[in-house]
Amino acid sequence: MPGNPPILAVAFSPMRMLGALSVRANGRRPTIVAIREDERGIVAVLTALALTIVIGVVGLAVDVAMWYRNNRAMQNAADAAVIAAALNRTGSYASEAKAVAARYGFVDGANGITVTASNDQTCPDGTTGCYRVMVAQASPPRYFSPVLGNFSPSLAGAAMAGGSQTHSYCLLAIGTTAPYGIQANGAPDAALTGCSLMSNTGARCNGHDLGATYGDAHKTNDGCGIIHNENVPLIADPYSSLASNIPPVGADCPAGYPQEPIKKKDPVPAGLTQWSDTPTLPVIKPPLLPAYKSVCGDLVLMGDTTLTTVSPGSVLVIRNGRLDTNGYTLRTAPGSALTIVFTGPDLTGTYTHAPTGGGTLDFQAPTSGTWKGMAIYQDPALTKGVDISDAGNSPTWKITGIVYLPHSSVTLSGAVNKSSNGASCFLLIVDNITINGTGKILANGGCDAAGVTLPTNNVGAVALVK
Repeated sequence: MPGNPPILAVAFSPMRMLGALSVRANGRRPTIVAIREDERGIVAVLTALALTIVIGVVGLAVDVAMWYRNNRAMQNAADAAVIAAALNRTGSYASEAKAVAARYGFVDGANGITVTASNDQTCPDGTTGCYRVMVAQASPPRYFSPVLGNFSPSLAGAAMAGGSQTHSYCLLAIGTTAPYGIQANGAPDAALTGCSLMSNTGARCNGHDLGATYGDAHKTNDGCGIIHNENVPLIADPYSSLASNIPPVGADCPAGYPQEPIKKKDPVPAGLTQWSDTPTLPVIKPPLLPAYKSVCGDLVLMGDTTLTTVSPGSVLVIRNGRLDTNGYTLRTAPGSALTIVFTGPDLTGTYTHAPTGGGTLDFQAPTSGTWKGMAIYQDPALTKGVDISDAGNSPTWKITGIVYLPHSSVTLSGAVNKSSNGASCFLLIVDNITINGTGKILANGGCDAAGVTLPTNNVGAVALVK
């Protein structure tokens, strides 16, 4: 403005001021370029440190995700392996558990992996009998996390399974060829209360569950049993080995095996094939039976017959023939016991190896000795002439003990009750069986007193329990 002195413009530079105020280093003052280079170096160092942390965190996250995935896979493998072990329930349960874990990619002894299986573990409810499997890996793979240090977790998955039950059977179908070992077609009056049944193939009950406590089948079970189970392990023939105790043909059958069975209308040879308590010839009242008694051809009752036997019980061997009760009763005296064995050559259409006729079978099996618990025994070498079409009805069965018919197709039509002088225990073993409307196996409960051990199986819904 006029009259005022001139004003000098002075340019202010912060960098100049910074340079002016800078302290000399190494005998010279830093330049602006040097200062800027120093700033860049600090950023680079900080960036490098930050990137290291970021890479470590990201790498750790990747490894943790991988460890989590592997741990879940281990748990799945342990779950599957322990179920397999619990279903196996044999001495090979641990091998089976390891084989199942290997199918999930966890091979025992490889890559630091261990698969451990144990039985007889205490279940969460305090009972024993559970199985436990652990799949572990001591040093899982590490891909990125090593930048943060030398550490590695231990991974493991553990599972426990139980819930299977031991079932005892009074009806066992051991055949493996018939599609249904046990079947019933509309059997409204059938009653197997207190009895459990098992089929080595399938089971089918239309319209009625038979009232059996448990119905078990190796294959499918369509309605048999109040509680029915499928995929139950097979049961082996428990009594085939007894055949080695059948006495050979001896002096009591001097002609060997007859070519044709002796019928009741035929003459009585030596009084061996017709029995009655009425001592009228040619019918013979049987004396005290020895340990073994053989009859060649049919044995026919001509009157009610009571047998007195030696201790622990007599074995009546019927070769190439049937036991025809002929409307009468065959019973054992109090304190006596009997095993009836059917045997002979396996010839097509020639002989019937079974009890037939009306009347009643009323006897108990021995409670000790070689034939302990066995009431009727069909030689397992027999496959022909062994079927029974009206069991329990013709004749009526009042039997304490085991009826063993391993190759027989049986139709159970009547009620099976205990013998007059024996305990309440009955076990029927067949190839396959059809149960009609009145088929009954009356209450067991005295098998210990009868010398009978019922066959058992470990079944039930195996499940994870922990």
